[in-house]
Amino acid sequence: MVQLSKGASSIYGEAAFEVLAKAQALERQGKSIFHFEIGEPDMETPENIANAGIRAIQEKKTHYVPSIGLLELRKAVQDEVEKTRDYRPDLKQIVITPGLKPGIFFSMLSIVNPRDEVIYQDPGYPTYGSVTSFLGAKSILVPLLEENEFRMNPDDIKERITEKTKLIVVNSPQNPTGSVMTKSELEDIAGLAEEHDLYVVSDEIYSKMTYDTKHYTPTGRDEAKERTVLLDGFSKYYAMTGWRLGYMVVPCKMADRLQNFLVSAVSCTAAFTQWAGVEALTGDQSFIPEMMARFKEKRDRIVKGLNSIPGFTCLSPKGAFYAFPNITGTDMTSQECADHLLYKAGVAVLPGTAFGPYGEGYLRFSYATILENIDAAVKRIRESFE
Repeated sequence: MVQLSKGASSIYGEAAFEVLAKAQALERQGKSIFHFEIGEPDMETPENIANAGIRAIQEKKTHYVPSIGLLELRKAVQDEVEKTRDYRPDLKQIVITPGLKPGIFFSMLSIVNPRDEVIYQDPGYPTYGSVTSFLGAKSILVPLLEENEFRMNPDDIKERITEKTKLIVVNSPQNPTGSVMTKSELEDIAGLAEEHDLYVVSDEIYSKMTYDTKHYTPTGRDEAKERTVLLDGFSKYYAMTGWRLGYMVVPCKMADRLQNFLVSAVSCTAAFTQWAGVEALTGDQSFIPEMMARFKEKRDRIVKGLNSIPGFTCLSPKGAFYAFPNITGTDMTSQECADHLLYKAGVAVLPGTAFGPYGEGYLRFSYATILENIDAAVKRIRESFE
């Protein structure tokens, strides 16, 4: 029998979509489910951004564009990086992608060889491990510990660097824990990469989504010109998940390769989506602080609620829109507890192990929902254990 490739069998998906499918199946049976599994803002794309996309379609901007992205959007990204990261990249460093995930995939494809070692956070976003596996490289996990507020410790990275290490992947603000790394921690990681001649890929998709703390990047040390890669996008803080739009700031030698990857894989990112992106970066920004004020209220409500449930304890996240409660007091595994909540309480969440083995003992709640749903879900969970 003809077999699929080793790469095809080694790549894997995300538990969020699997749990969503289970929850929707229960809803079709007439059961009421509260959804806390999908990491997506519960707001709609701001009207000025949506209208820019509509206008682009009406103006027949629906044809091929340069694979690395529209010049207008790349210039807007150049200004955005200067404003938010304190350095101005060259235009030739900027690459537009159809969402941030291709940025993760293509940057790792550019850097990692079979049998290389890739260091990343655990619990962490599943795509890092999936792509590492696909490339035939070895995952080196750095545990995120509750006593360190789930921040990645540079000393733990240093202990894991070997002659086979090629890449460190950083995600701050972080999915699934909501942790935000400090400026000094990120500078130390950039220093380790320089000392050991490594690459750093920094996933900053939640960069504008912090509470009472500032976002920092490890890419400032070399301004993404030599060994660091900045990844960001429009999905989260502009509520544009379905538009599929992201950007990369990379060393010029990598940008040349990325252009060929994009040509071969997707040709280009949709033109009208990119025009919406121009409006997102250059238009009215009041949507973001308004959204984050609502998220802060939701964060405080769910953290208080989860801490009121026997067997649960929950730190207050400093970024993104995820709560990551410790459920070891329930005497259940993460998967057992997630199943209990889905089938007994009608609350869809993700087990911490969906993000790696060090997620055992935790659950992830995406609190991008209305306050009434948070209160009702907490009540159901509490009653399910009674």
